[in-house]
Amino acid sequence: MKKKLSYRDKLLELAYIYNVREIQDYTKRRKNLTSGQIELILKKNKIIIPKEFKTNFFKENFTKPILKFKSSLKDFKEQKIRDKNRFFRRVENYKYDTKRKVNYGVINLWKGVGIAAINLIDIFPKLGSSVVSFFGNVFTDVFNSIYNQQVDKKSARNVIVGLFVVATLTTSIIAGLNAYKNLDFSEKRIVTEKSNSKNKSDIKKPLLKQKKETNLSENKVEKKPEIPKDKLKKEAKKPELKIKKDKKVTDSILPDLNLKTETVLNLFEDVNYDLNKVRKEKKVKPIYFTQFPRDLDELQSVKLKKETFIKIVLPLIVAENEKILEDRSKLKSISSKKMTTDQEKQWLRQKLLEYKVKNGNLDELEKRMDIIPTSLALAQAAKESGWGTSRFALEGNAMFGQWTWTGNGIEPLFKDKTKKHKILKFPILRASVKSYINNLNTHKSYKKLRDIRIELRNKNRNIAGLKLSATLDNYAETGKEYTTIIAQIIKENRLTDFEPVTLTKSKKVIEVNS
Repeated sequence: MKKKLSYRDKLLELAYIYNVREIQDYTKRRKNLTSGQIELILKKNKIIIPKEFKTNFFKENFTKPILKFKSSLKDFKEQKIRDKNRFFRRVENYKYDTKRKVNYGVINLWKGVGIAAINLIDIFPKLGSSVVSFFGNVFTDVFNSIYNQQVDKKSARNVIVGLFVVATLTTSIIAGLNAYKNLDFSEKRIVTEKSNSKNKSDIKKPLLKQKKETNLSENKVEKKPEIPKDKLKKEAKKPELKIKKDKKVTDSILPDLNLKTETVLNLFEDVNYDLNKVRKEKKVKPIYFTQFPRDLDELQSVKLKKETFIKIVLPLIVAENEKILEDRSKLKSISSKKMTTDQEKQWLRQKLLEYKVKNGNLDELEKRMDIIPTSLALAQAAKESGWGTSRFALEGNAMFGQWTWTGNGIEPLFKDKTKKHKILKFPILRASVKSYINNLNTHKSYKKLRDIRIELRNKNRNIAGLKLSATLDNYAETGKEYTTIIAQIIKENRLTDFEPVTLTKSKKVIEVNS
C-alpha cells in the first residue's frame, strides 16, 4: 500500500526531481526546513508548484497564522534579550568611564595641591633676603652713628655685644631656614625634574592612554626623599610596556584596567606583530594580555576582529604548551633514572596530583601530560567566547565556557531552572587556558582524545587539531554538531597554520602592565 505523502514531503520530492541543490544541502546537514521555506526556494528557482500540492483551507487560514505568530513572538523575545544585554554593556562601560574620570580628577587635585605647596615654599627665600637686607641697613646705620658720635666706653661695649648677639641669632635663623629648605624640598624638585626629563625622552609612543599617570608616580617619589637617587631611577615605573629579563613567564594581573581595542592595535603595530609573518616564520612574540578589550565587538571588520582575537590568545596557548613539553621532557628524564632525589620525588608527587593520576602510574602521567593542538584551542576559544566578545569572557576571562558547581563563577542570565551550574571565572586569560588544557588532559569524558593523541605520538605523527576535534562531542550539549562547527572554524580561519608555532627564543618577555 502506497504511503500517503504530506505536503512538505511532496515539495521535497519536487525539489529532488528538479535537482535543487540548495534544498539538498540543507537536508544533508539535517536542517529542518518548513514548508513555507521550501516553497520560497522552489519559487526562487522558478519551479511551478502543482495546484494539487496546495494545503487545505484549515492549514492556510489557521495553522500558518499561528506558526507565523509564534515565530514573531520568538523573534521579539530574542530582540528583547539582545537589548537587555546591550543595556548591561552600556552600564558596565559607564561605570568604568566614571571611575576613570574620578581618578583623573583626584590626580589633578593632588597635583594642584603640590604646586601650591611648592609656591608657598618659594616665599621663604624672598622673605629671608628681605630680612637680611633690613638688618644690614640697620647695622650700617648703627656703625655710622657710632663712628660719628662720641660715647662712653661702657655704653659702646654694650652696643657692640648686642650687635654681635643679634648678628649671631640672625645668622643662625637664616642658616636653619636654608638647611630646612634644602633638606625637605630641593631634593624633591631635583628628583621630579629628572624623572620628568627621563619620561619625555624615553617614552616616544605610550601604548596605553596614560592620563597623567606619570605625574602620580612622581608624587609618590616625593614622599620618600631619603631614598638615594639611583634607586629612585630604577624603581620608577615605565608606562604601558614592561620588559622582564626572565626565561619563565610570569602573569601580571591588571585590576580595573579598561583596555581599548585601539590601544591593542597600536601595540601590535609598534611591536610588528603580523599573523602572516607568524604563519610564514612559525614564531610568535611572547606578548601576554590579561584580559580582552571591552570594545572588541565594536569593530566593523569581522576579519580584523578575528585577527585581533587570535593575536591575543595565540601566545597564551603556545606558552602553556611549551611549558607542558618542558615538564614532559623532565618526566622522561626522571623516569629513566634508577635513583631519584628528594626534590625530583616531590616534583613527581605534585604532577601526579595535578594530572589526577592514581597509584603513582607514570605511564598514565606521561599519557596525560601532553599538549593540546593550538588550532583546536583557538577554535574552541573562538566558539565559546564569541571571538572574545561574550559576557563571560569580558567579566570573568572565561574563554572556554567551563562549568562549575562549587567554584567562583558567573551566573548565566537565561538558563534552565533545573540546572544550578555557573560559568567558571578566572583572574587572567592565561589561567583560563591552563584550566582548559588541564580539563582535556584529566577528565574522563576526553579519554578518547588522549588515546588518539598517544597513538599519534607513538607513530611520530603530528598532533593535529582536526583529528582530535571529532572526539569532543561531550564538550557541549549539541554533541556532533559542536564538533562539526569546531572543525569548520579551524578550516575557514586556517588555524592549522599555527600548530607548529613556537615562542621567539629570547630572554626578553613583553608584558602589558598597568
